[in-house]
Amino acid sequence: MMERCIKRQNCNSFSNPSPPAAAAARSITGGGGCSYMADMNTGIMDETVLQLVFRSINWDPHVICVAACVSRRLRAVARRVLFRELCISRAPRMVSALTSDGAAPAGRLGGGWHALAKLLFFCCGCVAPTRFFAPDRPEPGHFVGESRFSKTSGRSFLARRCWGDLLYVSDLCEHPAAGGGEDLGAYRGVFRGFMKSRTRAWLIGRQAELEPRVRCPYCGARVWSMTAAGLVPRSASRRLGAHEGSLEYFVCVNGHLHGYCWLAHLSTDDDRDDSSGGDEEEEEDGSAEFSFRV
Repeated sequence: MMERCIKRQNCNSFSNPSPPAAAAARSITGGGGCSYMADMNTGIMDETVLQLVFRSINWDPHVICVAACVSRRLRAVARRVLFRELCISRAPRMVSALTSDGAAPAGRLGGGWHALAKLLFFCCGCVAPTRFFAPDRPEPGHFVGESRFSKTSGRSFLARRCWGDLLYVSDLCEHPAAGGGEDLGAYRGVFRGFMKSRTRAWLIGRQAELEPRVRCPYCGARVWSMTAAGLVPRSASRRLGAHEGSLEYFVCVNGHLHGYCWLAHLSTDDDRDDSSGGDEEEEEDGSAEFSFRV
C-alpha cells in the first residue's frame, strides 16, 4: 500500500505540477505547451522578413521554388507574396498592364501569381503529341535564361474579331532537331483580363469544346485548342517564322497560352528582310517590350 501511494503521488506531480512549477512552465511556453514552438517560427515566417531575404537575392525563382517545398505555410506565403513580388520585380511593365483598370480585382490574377511566375521563367517544351501537332520525340520543359514578351507579338496571335484583347507572347524557344530535321519552336503567353476578353466570349458563344487530354502546363486548368476553334490567324505563322499550318496553340480558362510550331529554314536574305520588317512593325505599334535574365 505504501508503494502504491508513493507512485500515485509521483504521477500526480507530473500531471499537476505545483503552482510555482506551473508558473515557470507558463513563463517559458507563453501560457501554452504548443505556443513556444509556434513562436519560434514567428520571425522567419514573417512576410516582411521573407520579402527582405528574397529581395537581397534578386528574387531568384529557383530559390523561391525550393522554399515553397519546405512546408505548407511557406508554400502559402510564396504563392500569396513571393511569386507576386518576383513578377513585379522582373517584369514590371507587363504586370502593370495585366493588373491595370480592374483587370485583376484585389491584385488576383487568373491562375495565381505562381502560375504567371512559372510562365515567365519556364518553357513547357512539347512532351506529348496533340490532335494537330505530333513531334518526332518529346521535348521536356526547362527554365530559360532570358525571356522577352511582347504585346505586338501577341496581336499576331489574335483573330481580327478579337483585336481588342491584350495578349503578351514570348519570343520562340528553339529546340534544334537531333537528326537534322525540322526544328521545334515553343512559345507561351498570357491574356489581360481573359474573363472579359473577346477571345473567351467567342469561344463560349461558339460552344467550343475544351480539350479532353491537354492541360495548361502553368496552372493545370483545362484548355481550348485555338486550331480546333478556327482562331489561328495567318499572321501567327509569319510572326513565328513557321510553316503555314504547322503550328498549334492552346489557351486555358485562366488566359494562359502555350503552343508549338515547326520552324521554317530561312535563307540569309529572307532572315535579314524579316528582321528589318519586324523592327518597323514594333515601332509603329508602340509595343511594350522588355527582357530579363534569371
